[in-house]
Amino acid sequence: MDEKIEEKAKQAKPTIQTKAKKNDYKVLFILVYFLIGILGGVFGSFVYLDYKSQNGENVLSRTIRQNVTESSAVIDAVKKVGPSVVSITGETKTVDFFGNAGSSKSSGTGFIIDKNGLIITNKHVVSNQNASYSVFTSEGKEYKAEIKAIDPSNDIAFLKINANNLPVAELGNSDSLQVGQSVVAIGNALGQYQNTVTAGVISAIGRAIEAGDSSSGSSESLENVIQTDAAINPGNSGGPLVNLAGQIIGINTAIDQNGQSIGFAIPINTAKTDVDSVISKGKIIRPMLGVRYIPITKEFAASNNLSVPEGAYIYGSRSELGVLPGSPAEKAGLKDGDIITKIGDNKISASQSLSSIIAKYKVGDKVKISYIRDGKQKTTEVTLTEAN
Repeated sequence: MDEKIEEKAKQAKPTIQTKAKKNDYKVLFILVYFLIGILGGVFGSFVYLDYKSQNGENVLSRTIRQNVTESSAVIDAVKKVGPSVVSITGETKTVDFFGNAGSSKSSGTGFIIDKNGLIITNKHVVSNQNASYSVFTSEGKEYKAEIKAIDPSNDIAFLKINANNLPVAELGNSDSLQVGQSVVAIGNALGQYQNTVTAGVISAIGRAIEAGDSSSGSSESLENVIQTDAAINPGNSGGPLVNLAGQIIGINTAIDQNGQSIGFAIPINTAKTDVDSVISKGKIIRPMLGVRYIPITKEFAASNNLSVPEGAYIYGSRSELGVLPGSPAEKAGLKDGDIITKIGDNKISASQSLSSIIAKYKVGDKVKISYIRDGKQKTTEVTLTEAN
């Protein structure tokens, strides 16, 4: 009996030893796997450190750095322009139905363009000739203001205050703007939040809009304006649209009340001729061609069977002639229905309107006009005169 038990024990030993060996292999495999993991991590760290040393920083650090840099640029731009931004208030004496005296107030924004107190703003901000206007600087000083000049063809006006050694804004170049470029708007929001700062981007350039003033019921067609999503509120009109270099590239002028974050600004290059004229001559001297026109779009060209998709279609109505009597256009032989395609070497397009091209010239300049009449290309020459 004992011999049988001993024999069974001998047969069982190899099985136990085999399992022990297998367990040893498992432990060894786990150890090797663990060591490979450690080596891989160390190798990966070296690769990352090498990448970081070559690229300077990782993606997360770069993103944070970019955000901080852009925020710093906005802050620097505001610090540079802010001192030249002013708030404008207008007050008009009123008498109600019962003879009670009162007053109505309006508000807007402007910015200083000459150290001796010349300020640019929107025409609709100072449209009431019977109002008295005051200017408040960023330091809180109040000055009485007089209307110095008003542009007859743009929403631009100039005020003058009796002051000197004022901080002057730097004017940029609006012709070099790019869609998506970061900008800052500064203004007297709602007439009570002076020098409010909002930030955004340029949403589009070369827009044509019909801007209306609800207080006066008037409206004005504006061409080649800048569209931005930087918040522009009532009271911001006439304030600066600024690039991150702290240069003014636009004059905030209107918002689309049917949308959200859709505002418009007049390109500063459009105003530069006025600025130079007012500083040197004391008034706006602007060249005039003397036509009323409709900017041609692809849709307008298709619906009216026009031969070109761009240009300026001279158009008159019963109450308004397309070509003004005695104007350079009339003297050059232009007529209703003509399509002006080029002024000099400048082609009229969605981003470059007829009026913006004419504004680049001076009174007395002789300019070649290319136009289409009855499907035929023609040219003529005009001598620009001063706009009334």
